[in-house]
Amino acid sequence: MAPNVVLVTGAADQLGGSLVARLAADPDIERVLAVDTWAPAAGRSSRVEHVAVDIRDPRIGKVIGSARVDTVVHAAPRSSAGPLRAAIKERNVIGTMRLLAACQRAPRVRKLVVKSTAEVYGASATAPAVFTEQDPPASGRDREAAVIEAYVRGFARRRPDVTATIVRLAELIGRGVDTALARYLRLPVVPTVLGFDARVQLLHPRDAVAVLERAVLRDLPGVFNAGGDGVVLLSQAIRRAGRVPLPMPRAAVPAATRFVRGASPVHLSPDLAGLLRYGRVIDTTRLKTTFGFAPRWSTSDALDDYVRTPHQEPAR
Repeated sequence: MAPNVVLVTGAADQLGGSLVARLAADPDIERVLAVDTWAPAAGRSSRVEHVAVDIRDPRIGKVIGSARVDTVVHAAPRSSAGPLRAAIKERNVIGTMRLLAACQRAPRVRKLVVKSTAEVYGASATAPAVFTEQDPPASGRDREAAVIEAYVRGFARRRPDVTATIVRLAELIGRGVDTALARYLRLPVVPTVLGFDARVQLLHPRDAVAVLERAVLRDLPGVFNAGGDGVVLLSQAIRRAGRVPLPMPRAAVPAATRFVRGASPVHLSPDLAGLLRYGRVIDTTRLKTTFGFAPRWSTSDALDDYVRTPHQEPAR
């Protein structure tokens, strides 16, 4: 089904804002509702309407109904780490519940696209070398990505008339990206886990936006992994970023990333801490075949694009 009125949550984030701009440039889309409590940074367009509402607010249902929304893109879930971790996790989970409840009551909604993350698989010593979409999500109370996906599957059962697409994104890296992993690679001395050298798979943000856009414009139900081709070892990534790795005991790494002299603190989520120890690689066969998309940037290309970007160092 071709989209007519598209609602995008998390529109103030880099990914959501870029997607809003891409969709607004499509002449076949009548309106794009950019939902976030802050205005999106994307350029202005007559087809974009900023809706300043928290998706946990019951008013989100009225917005979907009154605007005659037929396609919803849930790009709002954010990685939870640091002192605001509990608040972000609550917003991710409760916000998703409220949004899906609103979609369920909206008969015009025919498509749902959800930005998920490869974090859903976890990272551990017993994990497979390569995760496929058939591998079950990792268990644990901190896995809000798995909880969000469970809500989406429940919604899909209650609304089988809606095309539901879940895209599991690998770690984002590239020009302009500001994530915990990106900040970790900017530390002048980078703490690593003694005795481990994780394999890491990355995804360029432009490829992430292109995947979400394709999910909006095509009917592609199901779950799809999205990551760049190839992997890099963590030690290689650190050296290519012009930094120096500092191996240390596992328990000391999270604290060390927060107290590196002359650098902004990096708060590692439990998943990112696991990733930096064990690594994670996802299979993208379904992305290239069933979904019909091949990332333009490999893992190495995305890393190099990030490394070449000038970064403002903190004041000393």
